[in-house]
Amino acid sequence: MLADLIGRRSNAMKIGNVSFGGTAAIVTSVALIFGLDAATATKSTIVSGLLIVALADNLTDALSMHIYQESERRLEAREGFIATWSNFVTRLLLALTFVLLVVLLPIGSAVIASAAWGLSLLVALTWALARERKVSFVVELGKHFAAALAVILASRGIGALITAQLP
Repeated sequence: MLADLIGRRSNAMKIGNVSFGGTAAIVTSVALIFGLDAATATKSTIVSGLLIVALADNLTDALSMHIYQESERRLEAREGFIATWSNFVTRLLLALTFVLLVVLLPIGSAVIASAAWGLSLLVALTWALARERKVSFVVELGKHFAAALAVILASRGIGALITAQLP
């Protein structure tokens, strides 16, 4: 019985719960910084946007994940709570690291540092996932970088377009 409980708890805390939240926090934060910078947003606007996303978006995604797990009956109540909580905490803590970069650095440096930090985190997460799944790290990294870059560049383009159309 104890072994079964430990096995279920480790399933709830698997890298999948952290990877979902981690990936979302990384790509969303970098994309938000790039998009708002292109829109010539102030530092306070960028920090506000990051904090709003860190709380509102993260809470709604965690709740959505929890409700999905309940509807699929994938995990028992305690396991579902652990998975939901680990997803939220991961996203919140990672998002706060980007807030710190924007607060502590001049905006131009913060944009570059956030890209470097975000891509470094994505490399680490991809490595952990590739290792767990026993698949090619390079192939997975290429896919993950391509998707993240598409989101970041689209966000930058939206910011630039809005600034050009609504000066």
